[in-house]
Amino acid sequence: MAMLSNLDLIRRVPLFSMLTVEQAQTIADGVVKRRYRRGEIIVEQGRKSDALFILLSGRARVITSDARGREVILAVLEAGDYLGEMSLIDNEPHSATVRAEVQTDVLVLGRNEFAVCLPDNSSLSYAILRGLVARLRNADRQIESLALLDVYGRVARALLDMAEDDEGRRVIRSKVSRQDLAKVVGASREMVSRVMKDLEERGLIETQENGWVILTERLASQ
Repeated sequence: MAMLSNLDLIRRVPLFSMLTVEQAQTIADGVVKRRYRRGEIIVEQGRKSDALFILLSGRARVITSDARGREVILAVLEAGDYLGEMSLIDNEPHSATVRAEVQTDVLVLGRNEFAVCLPDNSSLSYAILRGLVARLRNADRQIESLALLDVYGRVARALLDMAEDDEGRRVIRSKVSRQDLAKVVGASREMVSRVMKDLEERGLIETQENGWVILTERLASQ
């Protein structure tokens, strides 16, 4: 059987099925093939790789972990799936680690070649893409929190995510609804109220008369 060209491989990937002939050829000219052994990391959480990875064969796990090394499997990728696109769109580090579960062959496409397929970065389409990536990153954090953190940890993380910088302080400039916060962290309103009261008594947060909530530096290290 004749060896498939890069263009043939590109045409078999659903992600690229709508490309024009010229775009497909540009992608085909820019990809390189790479093989990962079982257990080898393809991309690592917190780092940048500036490339899109398309699985040709094999299988890989998408994993997020906390500071203590506890892991949550977010997804399992197989042939035709791809990864690394979020970092290419928003230029932020990877939100999860992807590890080959078995020997896995991939096509690697660099940032410049990937950009050929994107809309102009001043367009509405590109703004929508960045918004979708931000939502996906937040969803990953929510899944990680629900799986790895207790209610105290989930409330603390939610408060930190809601806060903004204000002259060296982290401040939530609106009243924090216990009911809404309970829905965010997946706990009862009563439990969230107890946690918030405990955080205040321990000096980790301070609620102002206007409803603003000030977070201390100690909260982030809890």
